[in-house]
Amino acid sequence: WALFFARFNFIISYRPGSKNTKPDALSRLFNSSEISKDPGGIVPEGRVVGLTVWGIERQVKRALAHTPSPRACPKNLLFVPAPTRLAVLQWAHSSRLAGHPGVRGTLASVRQRFWWPTRERDTRRFVAACSVCVQTKPGNSPPAGLLRPLPIPSRPWSHIALDFITGLPPSAGKTVILTVIDRFSKAAHFIPLAKLPSAKETAQIIIENVFRIHGLPSDIVSDRGPQFTSQFWKEFCRLIGASVSLSSGFHPQSNGQAEWANQTVGRILRSLSFRNPASWSEQLPWAEYAHNSLPSSATGLSPFQGSLGYQPPLFSSQFPDSCVPSAQAFVQRCERTWRIVRSALCRYRKRTVRAANKRRTKSPRYVCGQKVWLSTLNLRLKPASSKLTPRFIGPFRISQIISPVAVHLLLPRYLRRIHPVFHVSCIKPVVRAPAR
Repeated sequence: WALFFARFNFIISYRPGSKNTKPDALSRLFNSSEISKDPGGIVPEGRVVGLTVWGIERQVKRALAHTPSPRACPKNLLFVPAPTRLAVLQWAHSSRLAGHPGVRGTLASVRQRFWWPTRERDTRRFVAACSVCVQTKPGNSPPAGLLRPLPIPSRPWSHIALDFITGLPPSAGKTVILTVIDRFSKAAHFIPLAKLPSAKETAQIIIENVFRIHGLPSDIVSDRGPQFTSQFWKEFCRLIGASVSLSSGFHPQSNGQAEWANQTVGRILRSLSFRNPASWSEQLPWAEYAHNSLPSSATGLSPFQGSLGYQPPLFSSQFPDSCVPSAQAFVQRCERTWRIVRSALCRYRKRTVRAANKRRTKSPRYVCGQKVWLSTLNLRLKPASSKLTPRFIGPFRISQIISPVAVHLLLPRYLRRIHPVFHVSCIKPVVRAPAR
């Protein structure tokens, strides 16, 4: 009867007797005389109910006709010969019955009926090589690629980092902040701008606000904004003798100094102009002074002291009566301060690397020509459904090893607008399935 009523869509609900005033067909007494003495069967004639036998089981049994089962095989399991193992793994992992489970789920299906000596190892390799799982499942392992900090400068303003802060409310005609930070002393300049500048305008701003005061740098770190990837900017840096260090794709940690300075000035401006956000340009000089006068967690000294060799006093009474040191004493004081800063940066770098690598894994060793999967976390693919978007696409071939933590990929035409250099945390290698 359950099979019979399964074809109807109905709801059983209770009806109290007080409401059942007019009898209907369902409330009448049942007349047993109407029951047929020979009721028909529920299952139609010609239908046979029996055990279901999977085709993979028949395939394994046919293979066993030519390969005897070893003694180590349990009695209640079927031994799977080598030519049939890949088919068994595909049935236990890729069939609709399984739905691409992990290693544990695939092994659970295989262990119910099949056995061979390398069953666990082959299952792990097969699941790791499944292209559907690689593209649709998010990774739950720590990001690949151990931390590789940038080299420590030996003097102030020889290595600088640049970045822009956008999305600010208009304030005295300004909507953008250009952040310039010295990677040695952590001193920063926050320059308000009316809009995002071009490469030529950026070079002019840097000359007027940085080079004029601190001299020419030897290295400039930035992201891959259009200002810094243009031919003009590259030629400008070449003419002043500075190397261009661009962050890898979707890895802002490469320009961590400027990103950290952006967070600091944002926090200070929110505190100073929270009553009137449109006044942030008036508060920006005070935010810069606050940033440069407070001690840095990396060096233990303020950016003022790390750059100039002394800490500006807050009160006039702190000035001694005779505070005009000789030039030699001034230089010695600066050099002594810079040695202290550099040793502090070395200690801070070791601590940072040790702490960061606890949450990362060592990157696989990639070679040119190797195929890898590319994460879609930061790619704008415009899918039909964001919930069902593949987690990885590809595979793509590696054309160049930029560094141990950055590679250059050969991307197809529909990804030509994306820069082909990626951090190793955005890719993972293609694993081959076990051979037949």
